[in-house]
Amino acid sequence: MSYIPRLKEEYKERITVSLKEEFGYGNVMEIPKLEKIVLSRGVGAAVADKKLIDYAMDELTAITGQKAVATLSKKDVASFKLRKGMPIGVKVTLRGERMYEFLDRLITVALPRVRDFQGIKATGFDGRGNYNLGITEQIIFPEINIDKVNKISGMDITFVTSAQTDKEAKSLLTELGLPFKKD
Repeated sequence: MSYIPRLKEEYKERITVSLKEEFGYGNVMEIPKLEKIVLSRGVGAAVADKKLIDYAMDELTAITGQKAVATLSKKDVASFKLRKGMPIGVKVTLRGERMYEFLDRLITVALPRVRDFQGIKATGFDGRGNYNLGITEQIIFPEINIDKVNKISGMDITFVTSAQTDKEAKSLLTELGLPFKKD
């Protein structure tokens, strides 16, 4: 028997039933699901120091368990001393088992380690059922050794869902366990 992540199992058994009751879907395929999670991190100082991209890649790889890739600049910007094709950020796209594992670790371990945590804002929806979350410090993840961090920086986490509206997406993410602030 192969391993199935806890949240994936919970989605199949409990969350689909709950969402079907809440929104009255006629078909099982209409029920929204989490398609992917994208973690991205801009490293603007990498224009001057190329090693910063390597550090950022190593940290994101440690956090997600999947190799991070560098994002390249699309155009020249003289005022930033930026050339087209220079690495200026790092990103990872998680799908399937790794996505559910990361989400589980984010909800149960990382977010509770945020100082004065009251919940995450519900204003990060884009109108098409996707949610963006900004994290200010990468040290909330237990995979990061605080002694080896050369600079504390944040990252953006995007949850891409198959939901048609923000209300459906918020319901799905709340059922999955994201702790939204109460209105």
